[in-house]
Amino acid sequence: MRIGRMSGLSGKRLMKGQNDMAEVHPAVKKMEEKFPASVLEVTTFRGEVNVTVPKKDIFEICRFLYTDPDLLYHMLTDLCGVDHFPQSPRFEVVYLLYSFKTNDRLRVKTRVGEGEPVVSVESIWKAANWLEREVYDLYGIPFENHPDLRRILLWDGYEGYPLRKDFPVEGPDFDKPYVPEV
Repeated sequence: MRIGRMSGLSGKRLMKGQNDMAEVHPAVKKMEEKFPASVLEVTTFRGEVNVTVPKKDIFEICRFLYTDPDLLYHMLTDLCGVDHFPQSPRFEVVYLLYSFKTNDRLRVKTRVGEGEPVVSVESIWKAANWLEREVYDLYGIPFENHPDLRRILLWDGYEGYPLRKDFPVEGPDFDKPYVPEV
């Protein structure tokens, strides 16, 4: 449950009792200066700062976080998907970043609808290659400009995306054993 208050003119919600860490966080301040209309929401939870941005700006924001000399988020520790079924937009892509320079972590999120592509950040962080393939494989979220977007955990021809909330618990072919072709 989010207990928050409105902050400033941009309407960002901050967690109560977090000493407004998100307001003074250097990455948030720089993002608000460079992309004033793109910082949709900033929340903190247990000392972790979360920034929600529009899907159309995710690539430019990630490149900025990587290249800005004061931030240098050179490590993409994880990239994952979240299914908010039945909400719309249904999915969220989450980028967990780390800066060796500042010893700081930042979570950047963007919402995406069913079948809508997200621009790949593989050209910024090479680690995104397999992470984006995993999100594509398990959620069906396509990544635009990805160099090799294909399934990584499931075999070619597998139908469905097993981490979606509407995927059958037993699987679509639970009563039929899978025998791979040799």
